[in-house]
Amino acid sequence: MDMRAAPFSLVRRQALRSVLALSAGALALGAAPARAAGDVVVGVILPLSGTFADQGSHYETGMRLYQELNGPQAGGKTIKLVVKDDQGPGSGDLARRLTQELIARDKAELIVGYSFTPNAMAAAGILTQAKTPAIIVNAMTSVLTEKSPYYTRISGTMPMVAFTQGKWAASQGKKTAYVIVSDYAPGIDAETWFIKGFEAGGGKIVGKDRTPLTAMEYGPYLQRAIEAKPELVFGFNPGGDVSIAFVKQAGARLKGTGIQLMVTGDVVDDNLLPAMGDAADGVISAWHYQAEIDNPANKAFLKAFQARQGAGKLPSYRVMQGYDAMAMIYKALGKTNGKTGDAFMEAVKGIEIDSPRGPIRIDPATREIVENIYIRRGVMNEGVAINKPIATVEAVKDPAK
Repeated sequence: MDMRAAPFSLVRRQALRSVLALSAGALALGAAPARAAGDVVVGVILPLSGTFADQGSHYETGMRLYQELNGPQAGGKTIKLVVKDDQGPGSGDLARRLTQELIARDKAELIVGYSFTPNAMAAAGILTQAKTPAIIVNAMTSVLTEKSPYYTRISGTMPMVAFTQGKWAASQGKKTAYVIVSDYAPGIDAETWFIKGFEAGGGKIVGKDRTPLTAMEYGPYLQRAIEAKPELVFGFNPGGDVSIAFVKQAGARLKGTGIQLMVTGDVVDDNLLPAMGDAADGVISAWHYQAEIDNPANKAFLKAFQARQGAGKLPSYRVMQGYDAMAMIYKALGKTNGKTGDAFMEAVKGIEIDSPRGPIRIDPATREIVENIYIRRGVMNEGVAINKPIATVEAVKDPAK
């Protein structure tokens, strides 16, 4: 029945107004759902609808997988997740409002999330004011951790990846490059730091383009690159359908030109490779995780993931980052006996985790992650593209700091 069509008596109307007024007042005062004294609420802010909905579900899968394997408690507290949808990269207004809502209404003492830079940027002031620690689960613009002393990061920074890749490319004898990146903060970081690394090794940039964030047509940019006759094209874009479109079009247009395609590893994430097909063959990428890493932590992670998702299924790096975010929370709370706030942030500084990606550490001076960067080549294996490791650069710090 449509209640808007039903006639209310005067008494019923007045009663409804009273209920609404009480509800609004409770929200304004930051009223929270009931929770036990021994709980720590972790607010989670992810893109769960819209163009990038698939990305958000991966982080959440990793977070819940860690809890399934390690139980609900850490530091004597029960960890409870409250998940909100920021709907992807926008102005940041929604992410800021959700951050405030989680802290004031849901009584979140820790925040995990911010897949995109604009959202992390918008929330920084709220976190600082509330003295609430937050783990950036993905957004890779270097400057983010400088926007709030309550930020740390479990992913990496774009300068870490792009600078390492540029230096490696030059060390392999490549002399000229053309750069194509998405026109937003991480793309500009990728462009800037690939160029720094490549030029430091003696390379030369012969041209560059910036594309719209959600661009799906790359023909004009690739044609300009071909006409510049570089030895390699370096590309960055935000993943999902955008990256699939870029790699497939680049594969078709660069074929037979002798130009090497290089991208950051998120562009050729393992879970995107089936849609890219043989366009991913020969693509060189640099990233901090791949499913083929041979260490005990990754074997356990893969086994647990496949037990829940199906034999042969591979987790994306986003699943791993959600998993490691929870590992950081559990380890830090163990050090603080369940305390959050400033005690948690102090515990995070210098923390070391045996991650599926290899050993990671949080630099106490910058609150940034230190991790291995893997150079991979796309190869076809029984008709399926995979990223095969060809080099490892160990313990990489953010060169922008």
